[in-house]
Amino acid sequence: MPETGASPLPQTPPAHSPLFRAEHLVWLTARVLEQRLFAYHFLNAGPDPVETALEAYRNADGGYGHALEPDLRGPVSQPLHTGHALRVLDAVGRCGGQRVERVCRYLTSVSTPDGALPAVTPAQRGYPTAPFLPVVDGPPSDLLTTGPVVGLLHRNDVWHAWLFRATDFCWQAVESLQVSHPYEIQAAVTFLDSVPDRPRAEATADRLGRLVREQRLAALDPSNLDAFPVRPGYDPGEHHFPHDYAKTPGSLARAWFTDAEMSRSLDHLAAEQQEDGGWPVRRRQWAPSTALEARPMATIEALRTLRAYGREVG
Repeated sequence: MPETGASPLPQTPPAHSPLFRAEHLVWLTARVLEQRLFAYHFLNAGPDPVETALEAYRNADGGYGHALEPDLRGPVSQPLHTGHALRVLDAVGRCGGQRVERVCRYLTSVSTPDGALPAVTPAQRGYPTAPFLPVVDGPPSDLLTTGPVVGLLHRNDVWHAWLFRATDFCWQAVESLQVSHPYEIQAAVTFLDSVPDRPRAEATADRLGRLVREQRLAALDPSNLDAFPVRPGYDPGEHHFPHDYAKTPGSLARAWFTDAEMSRSLDHLAAEQQEDGGWPVRRRQWAPSTALEARPMATIEALRTLRAYGREVG
């Protein structure tokens, strides 16, 4: 019997359920962090082991590195790694306190002149890096990096001096979008779902939803993907579906799609589970290690989305 006060033992999902099949993939291929996250989300485990696993990626400057985001290898802190760490902390209800104060100090140290975040800082130079993440001197502000970080900090009621200018940057960037692509829209949604000015967020999201439909950025009929061409620079199979934008029913992006469109999207997501129990990674894979590390992440995300919409996963 476990000792009094010990974390409950992981529960085993029903045999042959999507969750049971996914668990095999996680134990077979996932890093310790994703194993702990899977156990937290689906096996009744606690948040402390997740935090312990995440700590291995933290650097003395308050940022995170060590290939936490698989497309950036090497030990140095980067905004993309740090945004990934905030997603993990948010997922387990630990996005606050001194750890986030340290994160905000790091974000301040790497911000661009307008107070936002670049995708990659020059400190990455010399380490293996995905070809679609160029390392340049004086990198520009990037909504893809800044929007999710600002959104998650607001979601957790974090207030820090860094947030003021970064929030202003996100508003300007999101409200000025005319031609976009799926990952940029996803970053905008993460920002809009949590920024405090709700009327402004709702109005901006409504406009973005029209843009997504007009520019065919969401594959509304998974059985006819040829009608929804992927964006330039994306891999041939790198489609995005309604569930990629509205990951939960409470997202502002949920209003962009009809019930029938969302149902087809979720049916497609459920059917994507592969023979080994995992979900595929649709973005470009440029090294064997990144493909291996990304699949458990995609699998956990798929299961969480299905469960958020009331789909049975086991």
